[in-house]
Amino acid sequence: MLIITNIVLILLKQIIKNTIDNIMNGSNIHPSAKISSYTNLYGCTIENNAFVGPFVEIQSDVLVGEGTRISSHSFICSGVSIGKDCFIGHGVMFTNDKFTEDRENWIQRKTVVGNNVRIGSNATILPVSIGDNCIIGAGAVVTKNIPPNTTVKGNPAR
Repeated sequence: MLIITNIVLILLKQIIKNTIDNIMNGSNIHPSAKISSYTNLYGCTIENNAFVGPFVEIQSDVLVGEGTRISSHSFICSGVSIGKDCFIGHGVMFTNDKFTEDRENWIQRKTVVGNNVRIGSNATILPVSIGDNCIIGAGAVVTKNIPPNTTVKGNPAR
């Protein structure tokens, strides 16, 4: 029985290692960053002391700045840059498309989030620029650039 238990443990460790390698393949994750279980990371960069909660997906060409916290169930698509010491609430969705051109002519749009930004749960962030020290209310739909030191809420966010 002990031999079977050891074999099962070895197999489980290998499965977990392979899963982690596949999920984080191509990503640049600082050793001090904390990555929760059940995350999908694809070619992103996560700087020191950042935290990524469970059930988060972060796609390629994304930067998560130093000390930033991303809460569970959030989606950060390609082309997003999040500054230092930000807080991303639960279920925040970023997009990289404004659906203004045909599929054949699609271009990825960028989103830049400044430093010390707080984004409330279930906010939707279209491709915009959000200045430093901003607060985005829970459930807000951000469709336009937000200047630094601004608080917005609602749909559309104002």
